[in-house]
Amino acid sequence: MTDKVIENNQVVIMGEIVSDFSFSHEIFGEGFYMVDVKVERLSDSNDMIPVMVSERLIDVTSDYRGQNIMVTGQFRSYNRHEERKNKLVLSVFAREIEFVDETPEGSKTNQIYLDGYICKEPIYRKTPLGREIADLLLAVNRPYGKSDYIPCICWGRNARYANNFHVGTRCEIWGRIQSREYMKKLSEDQVEKRVAYEVSVSKLELLDNLMEDPLHA
Repeated sequence: MTDKVIENNQVVIMGEIVSDFSFSHEIFGEGFYMVDVKVERLSDSNDMIPVMVSERLIDVTSDYRGQNIMVTGQFRSYNRHEERKNKLVLSVFAREIEFVDETPEGSKTNQIYLDGYICKEPIYRKTPLGREIADLLLAVNRPYGKSDYIPCICWGRNARYANNFHVGTRCEIWGRIQSREYMKKLSEDQVEKRVAYEVSVSKLELLDNLMEDPLHA
């Protein structure tokens, strides 16, 4: 049962460690730490992806900045209470970490597969340049009755297709995790630069058939 649930949320990223480890929390004596991984895009830009890792997977007292790793895991969320409201905090939860010499040419450095349920009506819009976009919030089940809430963004035909989805629709999503900077207005004369994380969708389907190994579909 647990394996089945893990299959519905799969992430593989490859990139460079660009920060120290910072303590996040402890569960039953096991410490979890956050570290930032820079993942190159096909264009010249990159995504900075926060990774949560157990102290039992890696020596969190060492400085690994500049080293390349491959992380296999899940994209997870939790609610953090701040400024009198809840903020959705997203990170890659590492199940396995492997150091790599360099990213192989042409390899897929950022892949995610999700099987979940639409939990908010899709928001469809067009950019000033006429590009079609749809924002989705996907609830992905975890063991023991928990769920992760993952923001997803669809483009073009996928955006038009997703606009017809309703709350409760079950769908599969393939894509990559992206980071996006935005300015948060704190008051009339104060703004703060923040980073949002979401899944940029390359393929989505209403769920009617299951694949054995979705990341290699």
